[in-house]
Parts: sequence; C-alpha cells; structure tokens
Amino acid sequence: MSERPVVVLLGTMDTKEDEYAFLHRQVLGSGAEVLLINTGPLGDPAYPVDFDRRAVAAAGGSDLDALIRAGDRGVAVTAMAEGAAALLRRLFEEGRVHGVLAMGGSGGSSISSRAMRDLPVGLPKMLVSTMGAGDTRPFVGISDIAMVYSVVDIAGINRVSERILSNAAAGIAAMAASYLGREEGGAERPMLGATMYGSTTRCVDRARGWLEDAGYEVLVFHATGTGGRSMEALMRSGFITGALDITTTEITDEVAGGTMPAGPDRLEVAGSLGLPQVVSLGGIEIITFSPPETVPVGWRGRTMYRHNPNVTLVRTTPEEAAAVGRRLAGKLNRSSGPVTLFIPIRGTSDYGVAGGVFHDPEADRALVDALTGDLGGGVEVVEMDTHINDPELAVAMARRLHESYRRVFG
Repeated sequence: MSERPVVVLLGTMDTKEDEYAFLHRQVLGSGAEVLLINTGPLGDPAYPVDFDRRAVAAAGGSDLDALIRAGDRGVAVTAMAEGAAALLRRLFEEGRVHGVLAMGGSGGSSISSRAMRDLPVGLPKMLVSTMGAGDTRPFVGISDIAMVYSVVDIAGINRVSERILSNAAAGIAAMAASYLGREEGGAERPMLGATMYGSTTRCVDRARGWLEDAGYEVLVFHATGTGGRSMEALMRSGFITGALDITTTEITDEVAGGTMPAGPDRLEVAGSLGLPQVVSLGGIEIITFSPPETVPVGWRGRTMYRHNPNVTLVRTTPEEAAAVGRRLAGKLNRSSGPVTLFIPIRGTSDYGVAGGVFHDPEADRALVDALTGDLGGGVEVVEMDTHINDPELAVAMARRLHESYRRVFG
C-alpha cells in the first residue's frame, strides 16, 4: 500500500480536460497521488489518464462504440455512471483509493455522484458542482458526499474557479491522508441504529447510554425521512446489526401524506435481514409538514403545532391512526428476526401526553387496537404504563434489545 494517500479524480474529460488537468496538478501539489478516470463518453483527452472512457464503459458491462452509435446522451450518461461506480468499487476493494474528487455540471455531477454513492460511509467524497446550491438530494442521496457550489460555471480556469478548485484539491488531499492514517483503536463494538425526534430525545438518550455501557456503539438518526433511509442503508451494508427503532413517525408521514416519509420499505429492512429489533411508537401521532402554508387547505381547522418556522405538526385523526397501526403491524409481521414492540400507554411524544397539545385518547386507542389486532404471534408486545420519555421505558427497551442481540449473535 502507498505511503501517500491516493485520490481518484473522476470526470468528463471530453468537455473538462483543462479543468481536470488543473485539478490533477493541485491534488499532486497537496501531497496525494492521483488516479485520473475519464467518464466522458464522447472523446479522449490529450492529457494522460489512468482509466479511459472505454475502460469505464466496459466496467459497467457496456460497449462504448454501441453507446456512441445509439446517439442517446441519457443512455450514455447512465452507462458511464454505472461503469464508474463499478470501477470505483473495484479500486476500493483493492485498497487503491482513499478519497474521491469530481467536478461538473448536471451531467458530470450525475455520473460522479452515482459512482460515489456506492462507496462506504467515511471514505472522503467531494463534488464541486454548478448544482451545489440547489436541491442536492438527487446527487447526495443518503451518502456522505461533500458537495461544494462552484459559484461560476466550470468553464476554464479563472480567478474564482482557481480558488474554489484549489481549496477542493487541498481539502480532499487532507481528508484522504486522514483516512489513510486513521487507526482502528482496538476491537470494534457492535453497532446499533436508533431513531430519534425532538419529542423523543430523552428516551433515546437514556437508552443509548445504557447500551453504550453494555458495550455497543449506537448511531442515532433523526426521523425526518432521510434519517430512516440512512439507518436502513447502513443495515444493508452490514454496518448496523440491530435496531432500536423508538421513533416511527416516518410511517405516519408515509400513510397520511406528510412531507417526511422514509419510503414504502421503511421498517422492513431489519426484519428482512433477521436483525434483532426493538420498536416503539415515538412520534407516531404526528404528521409533519414544512411551513404552515404546506399543510393541505382542507386541514387548516385541525389540531396543529408550529414546531419552528419551517416545521408544522398535525395530529392524526382516529381513522388515520388506525391506518398507521395496520401498516406498522404488516411490516413487523414480516420480520424474520426477533422483534419486540413496546407500547407506552401514557403518550408517544411530549406533545401526546396528558395536557399536551396532541393528547387524544380516542386516536391513541384506535392506533393500538388496529396495531395489536393485526399483529401475528411472532411479534412480542410489551405494554407499559409510562409515556415515551419515561426512563423506565428507555431502560426496558435497551435491555430487551441487548437480550435479543445476544440470542442472535451470541
């Protein structure tokens, strides 16, 4: 393995040759070695590269000449993105990459970000893009890509682009050096995922502390749509091997039409992998919207709470609560590993307890009746005479997850 970090430069050199040549020199000058990959399907640059466009296309199972003859730019971009992703994965598995840097407009950013998203969390990834000041979700997804707005278009080297690209080169070289030199620090602890909302923070913090004392590492995810997806992506990749899914409010947004759902597969990944799960109902009475004007017009007379200027919460009706309960039961019933559901009967968030703005015993009962009525015998149910943030509940959930984890993994 090289003593210096290796940075992969990933880019469409059929249109950005001069810019990538500049970036190449800057990364070298910052102390890293460089592997230069041309993802541009339409031409070979005069500047030398380590992997040309044919190698990239072939890595993804495509024939470059056939792509060019087809004359469909969208198909070619997609094929090059898949090839770049496959090539990057191979380089990572061979221990030949410690950081990735790319730049581009919408097309180049689409290719490079697709390739970066397949790399593990923690490997440095940076994208300088004209798209960096808008909606970055299509590029970043749920990965840890650092996206930098280019300010000016990436069209030649000028006094603005020179500074931005030089900063990016120095940044990725330093991050790659840190990644290469990072020591493991002894045996790894089992990694668990936990979901949290502002109104369930005390519960999650108490449970997390108990589990950390028991020898686990607990990653906490904010249950705002992307949080649930991120946690489950780390389950699929093998990082997270147990779930403390205390805050299931994302299911409510999926069922009732809120703005922070985590997709139709939420709360199914751990079960499909056979991972131990402890699940509760944190925030499940809440439908989340952005500013008040994003709440449907016909809902304006419903019970609402403005959590902050950008987040408006709406209380579920009994009918919505029952639908959420049935959806949750269906997901838990499909679990192939041990799963325990904890039901706090005195409230599922700070807002839902007696005296809280969302306290509604009728809707709570509709939820619990629908949920428990549809659950199969494979799901253990524990009802406790507490609210969600009671320390007794937090410790009970942590202890049960610990017991289930030991049964599965020994």
